[in-house]
Amino acid sequence: MTNSGPLLEMRSVNAHYGAVHALKDVDLAIYEGELVCLLGGNASGKSTTLKTLLGMLIPTSGDVLLDGEVVTDRPISYRVRKGVTMVPENRRLFKRLSVRDNLELGAYLRKDTGQITADMEQVFELFPRVKERLTQKAGTLSGGEQQMVAIGRALMAGPRVLLMDEPSMGLAPALVQQNFELIQQIHEAGMTVFMVEQNANMALSIADRGWVLQTGRVVLDDSAQNLLAHPDLRTSYLGGGDS
Repeated sequence: MTNSGPLLEMRSVNAHYGAVHALKDVDLAIYEGELVCLLGGNASGKSTTLKTLLGMLIPTSGDVLLDGEVVTDRPISYRVRKGVTMVPENRRLFKRLSVRDNLELGAYLRKDTGQITADMEQVFELFPRVKERLTQKAGTLSGGEQQMVAIGRALMAGPRVLLMDEPSMGLAPALVQQNFELIQQIHEAGMTVFMVEQNANMALSIADRGWVLQTGRVVLDDSAQNLLAHPDLRTSYLGGGDS
């Protein structure tokens, strides 16, 4: 982590869907080199936070900053070029396209051909199995392999911060542990990660810090270690469980 300001930040953000007040004065700061998580039960505002950071939703008040620059009104493409990329919920691969095609689509906004090739090699180093499956259609892969491709595709955008929306969603229980090991692996390789997740124990076991959202408000903000030890975390704030 550097001593400079946050890499990605939300300041006093309010967001609405019509009359529904989805985010209420939310403040978040993600620093370079961190792995941080956002927890909360259903309808707590987790996905809305991600959409606001990526530019899919413009807040009704407050600001989103990327490396100190206000990007509140900037489109998704601008933020992606500046280094914000998301691994969507349920992976959202193009299942009829090959693994290689899916990976290359991650770099569609880039012009630095030489670095794109180097980044592809780095994805292969992180996930050797992806290299073995390059010519297969993405839809024929196992759930765990599809997650590797989804992360690889996001890395091909050359991100500075990787947003992850419910990375364990839809995975068989046996794959959940493997999935969090993959996230830890890319973080240890130097990637800043912001993860929205319902599986509090798994997320906090690999995170540096975390926030808990409840009905659009940040109700807890602490180190992952302290949140794991919080006596009322699950019963009071997460709806009694991880689902």
